Amino acid sequence: MKIGLAQLNYMIGDFNGNFSKMKAAIELAISNHADLLLFSELSVCGYPPRDFLEFHHFINECERYIQQLAEIAGDKLAIVVGAPSKNPTKDGKDLYNSAYFIEQGKIKYIAHKALLPTYDVFDEYRYFEPNKEFNGVTFKDKKIAITICEDIWDTGEENPLYRINPVEELAKHKPDILLNLSASPFHAHQAKKRIEVIRKNATQFSLPVFYCNCVGAQTELIFDGGSVVMNAQGNVVDELPYFEEAVRFYEILSIADSPQSIVISSDSIDHRLSNIDRQQDKNPTKLIHDALVCGIRNYFQKLGFQKAILGLSGGVDSALVLALAVRALGQENVLSILMPSKFSTAHSVDDSLKLLENLGSPHKIIPIKEVFDVYEKILQPHFENKPFDVTEENLQARIRGNYLMAMSNKFGYILLNTTNKSEAAVGYGTLYGDMCGGLAVLADVYKTQVYELCRYINSEREIIPEHILTKAPSAELREGQKDSDSLPDYDVLDKVLYQYIEQHQGPDEIEQLGFDEQLVTRILRMVNRNEFKRHQTPPILRVSTKAFGSGRRMPIVGKYLES
Repeated sequence: MKIGLAQLNYMIGDFNGNFSKMKAAIELAISNHADLLLFSELSVCGYPPRDFLEFHHFINECERYIQQLAEIAGDKLAIVVGAPSKNPTKDGKDLYNSAYFIEQGKIKYIAHKALLPTYDVFDEYRYFEPNKEFNGVTFKDKKIAITICEDIWDTGEENPLYRINPVEELAKHKPDILLNLSASPFHAHQAKKRIEVIRKNATQFSLPVFYCNCVGAQTELIFDGGSVVMNAQGNVVDELPYFEEAVRFYEILSIADSPQSIVISSDSIDHRLSNIDRQQDKNPTKLIHDALVCGIRNYFQKLGFQKAILGLSGGVDSALVLALAVRALGQENVLSILMPSKFSTAHSVDDSLKLLENLGSPHKIIPIKEVFDVYEKILQPHFENKPFDVTEENLQARIRGNYLMAMSNKFGYILLNTTNKSEAAVGYGTLYGDMCGGLAVLADVYKTQVYELCRYINSEREIIPEHILTKAPSAELREGQKDSDSLPDYDVLDKVLYQYIEQHQGPDEIEQLGFDEQLVTRILRMVNRNEFKRHQTPPILRVSTKAFGSGRRMPIVGKYLES
């Protein structure tokens, strides 16, 4: 039997566009004499459709396009596609998250997802009824078990999330092959974890696993692909590329003759790889870099925009965003605005111009001093002679925000926000100023990671000038200002933030790691007090296990750790 994996980049609700991609994959599979082609979770409509699922028209469109896919496959190819299906009973939710097994142009079997994640960015139990019946389907004398994403992830750890193990239930029917349709969002360590989970299932149940993940970004969620074929011994037969669409085909030898072996057959290659554990580069910094480039590119493509704009300050954050945006959109499609003030140092402009020269990207210089002076003159009588403080600092940030939004409106550019996760966490940013924008590129990337990403970008040649990476970080909103005037050292700050945000550790646990009690209290209070700011930020590209946004739901009004 020859099985294909179609790792594709879908768009939520773009039924015709998704259908066109799936149609092309089906035609390729037929020309390669494949027997079965596997797509990813909710491939027909895109993942996650969220409240689109509450529209009857949306569900009817899913059904209509499933029938069209069945007609194209006809009697030449069996396909497994992901889509919502209606619950025929009156018990529970109206829908299932399902996998349609289509053979001879007809729906032969529908498998439903059993484990519905309701944590972090997931909210599937809001829409779907969990499966309670576990059966397989027979195809070409092979018994096939079909699972959907989370169904294979609860692998019997010390604290399982669910009361049932779907693969364990399916294993009672003695399947020959395990299929998994997945839409598993990226984070920096997901690729490594994915292999571990698939291996656990393959070896525990002595089954070859065909795991098909989707690829591409859906607003803040990024999917890395990395679909996997693994034999029953837990060896990786093949791992599809990250952040790229791919369709590949694999031939299973006679299970009776060789129960653990799979032969890969793709692009005229026919190599026995059953004992080779092929691993791609899983360097977290590289993966985060590729994910951010993918996130920017897909956000623009899927919204129908081509050009980006950003404020280039001479600092490391805006330098990194510019470099990523150029890689995602092309150097000619990213406009940088330099907006020096009377507090800006000469090297900030010089560093920015050097960076722009290295990237070959266009720019404009629009100073803010004149406008800021007018603001000060008009407001001074109303400020009651109060001294210069954060008010005047924020005024500068908001003037810059107005400049950027004016250029964005006039020319139809999307403004890229350059705030990093460390700043977003502690509120080190100005609402309606440097926090404005259409997409927050770095708001799930800590400051220390920003430097790692810059070093990665510079690994082959210097793109981001070295002086940007070595000078002390500063917002340059008053004379001689440095970030360290307001914040702890980033090496310490980021470690505390990571424990609080990603690891869910409270003050006592963090202090036990050796951090100063007063410092921990100060940092955690800053995080909590600035929740109102984060509720007003642009969508944040998610690259960690716990990003700000839909995956971290905190009350704006609260007094936790305030006393």
